[in-house]
Order: sequence, then C-alpha cells, then structure tokens
Amino acid sequence: MTGTDLQKVLVADDDAINRDVLGELLKPEYTLLLAKNGAQALERAARHAPDLILLDVMMPDMDGYEVLRRLRADPQTAHIAVIFISGLDRPEDEANGLKMGAADYITKPFNPSVVMARVAVHLQVVRQRRMLERLANIDGLTELANRRRFDEVYELEWQRARRNGQPLSLALLDIDSFKQFNDRYGHPAGDRVLRAVARLAAVGMRRPADLAARYGGEELVLLMPETDAEAARLVVAGICEGIAQLMIPHEASNVAPVLTVSVGGATLLADSRELSAELFEAADTHLYRAKQSGRNRIAWRNDV
Repeated sequence: MTGTDLQKVLVADDDAINRDVLGELLKPEYTLLLAKNGAQALERAARHAPDLILLDVMMPDMDGYEVLRRLRADPQTAHIAVIFISGLDRPEDEANGLKMGAADYITKPFNPSVVMARVAVHLQVVRQRRMLERLANIDGLTELANRRRFDEVYELEWQRARRNGQPLSLALLDIDSFKQFNDRYGHPAGDRVLRAVARLAAVGMRRPADLAARYGGEELVLLMPETDAEAARLVVAGICEGIAQLMIPHEASNVAPVLTVSVGGATLLADSRELSAELFEAADTHLYRAKQSGRNRIAWRNDV
C-alpha cells in the first residue's frame, strides 16, 4: 500500500511511554494517530475516522469505557473497531469491555508480537467488511452505484441542500429505443452499450460529490450537489455529446441512425420547500417530456 492507502490506527493512552512504544511498533505498517486522553480520542476519531482504535481503559477525566460508550452513541464513530489495552487483567474486566462492544482486550504489559497480530486480524476484518459494503452498493453490469446506494446518497444530499441553502440538481438519463436495440443486435450488445454509456456518465460527473448510478434497466440517474440548473445542464450536455460521438449504430431507432439518449432534469432551489420525492418526480416528468418531444434531447424544469 502507498502512504495514502495505509489503514489508520488511533492510539489513545495517557501514558507517554505507552504511546511511544505503540507508535514505534505500528508506524511502519499503518497511518498513526495519537491521543493522550479521552477527549482527544473522541475528537480525533470524529475528525480522522480511523479504522481501529487502541484504547487505554484507565485514563484520567474520562476512562476508556466512557470513551467507548460515546463512540458507540455517535453514528459517525459507532462502526470503528476498538481494542482495549489495560492493566486490569481480571476476567470480569475483559468480559465487561467485550460486552460494551470492544473487538478485543489486551492486558498490560503487552507483548509487541501479540499486539501486531491482533491489530492485523481486526484490520483484515475491517477491509473485508468494507469490500462487502462496496459490492452491495455497486451495479454488477455497469459498475456504477446501484439504486440502493443512490437512494442513500440522495436522501443525505437532499437534506444537506435544504439545511445549507445550496442547490441540488438531479437528472434521469434514458437510452432511446433500447428495447429495439436489443431486439436488433442482441442482449450482449445491449450490455456493452450500457457499460459504454455508464463509463461516459461516470467520467462526466466532475466533482467527488457527484454521483452516477444505474436506476434500473437502461435508465441512469445523475446527482449533482451544490450545482445550479445551468451548470448541471452543461454537465449533462457534455455526457450526451460524448455518447453521440461514440457513433454506435442503431438502425432500429426512429430517432437517429446512431445511439442517442434522452434526459430529464430538475434543480432544488435554496428557498424551496420541495420534498425529495417531488424533486425526483420533477426530473422524471421532464424525462417523459423529452421523450414525447422526439427524444435525443434534454428537458429541464424551467422554473429554476
């Protein structure tokens, strides 16, 4: 892994010697974060989202148990794996930590080899879990986000747009006469076309927050946070132009001799009281208008 790809481990211990020893032990393999008390541990966990926390139990002001309780109570940090490191070596102490949600419990004085082995095991679990989460959110054919992922992101971005007074643009893209394309050229060719259109849509989403997803069948959805109607239309127009430039033959189309798409879009205004479902329905309505007007065009709600 490169430096930016290394998994992050937060060491929270009030003892400077323990922090130094654990830091030297872990630094070659992981991106290291340090905290000398519970308040720092909570702040750095929220800011840096570590993959794993090594947490001392006995700390002044706020002990490890309270830190863990607060981590689990915050949705932003609730998923972070925690290993307790403690001088408390009674079985009931270990059982208490595990019952509270710790992934593991290591007693002091710790063996460096044991620490490294347990850290590696728990970080492997984190990697596997994230891989499964990613696969659950990806459409297998196009490799875009799937509908489930879109629904999650859309609701979050819609709420953020309403809260921050920022525009949110949404567009639905549909391949023209796709059934006829499949009938004429076969479903494997149709799959190739879907992948090609999806690649262009993904490339056309210019910013990290933008999202292209497969919504169903030959329909893609494009989500553009903090993007007004004019800018969103330019993004969509670029994608449509790229698709046309592929010059994919479509002799069964009554629109054009090559593959084309229709798009309907809408933008949420900063002062709008619109519901998330209403914004989506507006985009869907304008997709229908684009189709009714002859296809191979963009129709955008004209009140924004």
